[in-house]
Amino acid sequence: MPESIAAKLPLFPEQASTMASRVDALYFFLIGVSLFFASLIAVLVVTFAIRYRRRGGTDRPPAIHGSLALELTWTLIPFGLTMIMFFWGASLFASMHRPPDDALDVWVVGKQWMWKLQHLEGKREIDELHVPVGKPVKLIMTSEDVIHSFYVPAFRVKQDVLPGRYTTLWFEATKPGTYHLFCAEYCGTQHSGMIGWVVAMEPAEYQAWLSGGEPRQSLASAGAELFTQLGCETCHRGGSGARGPALTGLFGKTVELKDGTTVVADEAYLRESILNPRARIVAGYDPIMPTFTGLVSEDGVAQLVAYIKTLGPATAADTGKTSQGGS
Repeated sequence: MPESIAAKLPLFPEQASTMASRVDALYFFLIGVSLFFASLIAVLVVTFAIRYRRRGGTDRPPAIHGSLALELTWTLIPFGLTMIMFFWGASLFASMHRPPDDALDVWVVGKQWMWKLQHLEGKREIDELHVPVGKPVKLIMTSEDVIHSFYVPAFRVKQDVLPGRYTTLWFEATKPGTYHLFCAEYCGTQHSGMIGWVVAMEPAEYQAWLSGGEPRQSLASAGAELFTQLGCETCHRGGSGARGPALTGLFGKTVELKDGTTVVADEAYLRESILNPRARIVAGYDPIMPTFTGLVSEDGVAQLVAYIKTLGPATAADTGKTSQGGS
């Protein structure tokens, strides 16, 4: 359905992201197929009920021996349609869950009953998110209490926000404007009030907004300070005598664990290694790292992860097991 038509229907919000038209196209295809077969079946039921009704007590229908062509028709056509739906939906699902490499990271914490958001540059927001038009934005989200769900109807994106782990969501706004933000998971008595706005801005306007106001410490810079305050560099300084694996060049690498398995060092792995370091022990190291659960807030964890992500590839000075990471 064209966007102009969809915009006039109260059930359909405007399309304001690169994913919106793709989601709507699949949705309208499913609706069209459902309506076609519902109408076809209804017409056939009425037609057959009238045409083949019994007209007398001795009226008997002729025996039916079946038709291979008919059997193949009503088997292959539905099968073909379901395969189209499956592969179309799978392709869309994969696209929605693979953010581009150049996406802007924004850290989101849900709590009863608000959204707390922080940009890498240090800008903080509550119940409002400013983003540039034409640039992918990746949200790295967690909850401080119960399950929430980050939902922007105009972007056709929704993702549960879970306590104790990270989930991610990405979108790319296509037009400037202010769009509704909802929590789509019942989270308590004031769930209906957990709303906000996503403000899509032209890139130049967004940069002006981002640099406006009082100077702020970047997320990675705050993480570097917290890293030092917690004494993390004591064990993770690198070198052959270090009690913990070096963190330079860790993010995005494959980590070998003590039990022989491997894991990719993404945001979720780094978070788990900070709050539950004994969950996945890196090969070659003992489980001596203490847990920081209750000592570091979700904002602090985000700062530490952002800092670790900035640590570039290992240099010649970073000897030892620099290809390993984690707890």
